[in-house]
Amino acid sequence: MSEPVVFITGFMADARCFMPQLARFGADRQVVVLGPGLADTIEKIVSAVTRHLPQSFAVVGHGLGGNIAIEVLRRCPKAVTRIALISTDPLPEPPELAAQQEALLVAAKTGHLEACMAQMLPATAIHDAPWRDEVMELVHDMATTLGPEQFQRHLRVMQRRLDQQKTLRKANVPTLILAGESDTLIPLRRAEFLAAMMPQGCLEVIPEAGHLPQLEQPEAVTKVLETFLAGRLPTLLLR
Repeated sequence: MSEPVVFITGFMADARCFMPQLARFGADRQVVVLGPGLADTIEKIVSAVTRHLPQSFAVVGHGLGGNIAIEVLRRCPKAVTRIALISTDPLPEPPELAAQQEALLVAAKTGHLEACMAQMLPATAIHDAPWRDEVMELVHDMATTLGPEQFQRHLRVMQRRLDQQKTLRKANVPTLILAGESDTLIPLRRAEFLAAMMPQGCLEVIPEAGHLPQLEQPEAVTKVLETFLAGRLPTLLLR
């Protein structure tokens, strides 16, 4: 059996954000799905989950889950065999943006979760395609399932995330950076910056996809991950 893979979900998302990939990889390897949980910092989250991780594993994180994956790599460098980061920003939240988000903490608590999600993940962050409404419906359903208290925790975790550049520059493991071509939340230049700073960093851009490429272009993302997890670089990176 192939090595285990740990999937870490992002902001206000559950296992459904990786459903196409879980269906594929769960057939021939151990799969573990983790989320931001109940803590209010990435460091506390990782402290709580490390005991549930396999002895050796690959890790795939999306968005905030990517930030958690980087901290897992920092804490367990000998256990992580390879890492894939999807739509992930390694830099801390800008103070001015964090200040603007304070109003969302109150709004979510007073019955305006849907409006808060529309601000954090607007439809424009998803590629303008026939499936965009379907993806957004799933986004809002996952958020509704998690509820306003989790929204507040996840937002605090995002606001308090640290600058992870030092960890990334020292992380000499096979690394795949996946970016949606149309992502307006994590621009392509940030993904390029992330890939360039890692010793074994490689960038794969998914066409006709935005901030959730694993749902917008599930077959393409699954194929790239399948190649990467098998110990090879995606074909695009070899040209």
